Amino acid sequence: MANTADFFSGSAYDSIFLEKTPASMSNEDFERLAYTIKQRYGLNLEGKKSMVESRLCFYIVDRGFHSFSEYLETVYENGGDEMANIINRLTTNYTYFMREQEHMRHFIDVFLPYAEKHKTDKELCIWSAGCSFGNEAYNFAMCAEEYFQSRGADWDKRILATDISQNAILAAKHGMFAEAALKDLPAAWVEKYFTGKGGIYTVKPEIRSQVVFKYHNLMDPISFKKKFDLIICRNVMIYFDQKTKSELIKRFYDATNEGGYLYIGHAEAVPEDCPYVREKTAVYRKITQAGGVQKHG
Repeated sequence: MANTADFFSGSAYDSIFLEKTPASMSNEDFERLAYTIKQRYGLNLEGKKSMVESRLCFYIVDRGFHSFSEYLETVYENGGDEMANIINRLTTNYTYFMREQEHMRHFIDVFLPYAEKHKTDKELCIWSAGCSFGNEAYNFAMCAEEYFQSRGADWDKRILATDISQNAILAAKHGMFAEAALKDLPAAWVEKYFTGKGGIYTVKPEIRSQVVFKYHNLMDPISFKKKFDLIICRNVMIYFDQKTKSELIKRFYDATNEGGYLYIGHAEAVPEDCPYVREKTAVYRKITQAGGVQKHG
């Protein structure tokens, strides 16, 4: 009987591995897929052929296809659901609680006091765009709860959270996270806003009810019923080229209330034609002369 080292270093392992791996994706197949995904979802896959192959190869075999070409023809013929499966595998959905805490401080110290003073209808319109597994949206809902305390009873503080990954949205709705995902949250918040069992922590109903999860493709027109006081789109535009970023920022701007804010990732940069006014790093605001909005207070 061959030992384990011989098995993994020899032809036995290689033959098994190769039998379960489709042939490399042709340049033609990659270019067509990259073009389709960019047109539909804005994701820029230029120079990422190896990444696409590695994330799709075993899935293709599991689905019973023998080549990328065979699989992709099925994708183009059937559209919707199978293209969504590709997007689920190509997007990382990397997020965690208390990410980029400077935004949390601005939210509590600047945005919410301004909103409490000026939003006479007591309705906050907040959108977490590219919400992934929901950490971000739940985190901001917790911040709002901490700020308002008992004063929040009369406020509509629900956050709209959207993503192009159906898998991410489904997981986000359940609000279940491993203990390690909560490591940066204050211990008091974990006790207050989660129920723990068997190493899994579930967001309590009072916070889950403050977040509404929906599918939305950021390349589509923004046609929600109301404009937003705050749009949070962090570490999403890194997947887009400059033209796509510029078009998206303009759509965000048109969907933002006068005096409203846009939060982006600290490692991201807005295009030169960004219509928002930069307030500080990664924080932008819609201020027009006609609107007469004060910068503070």
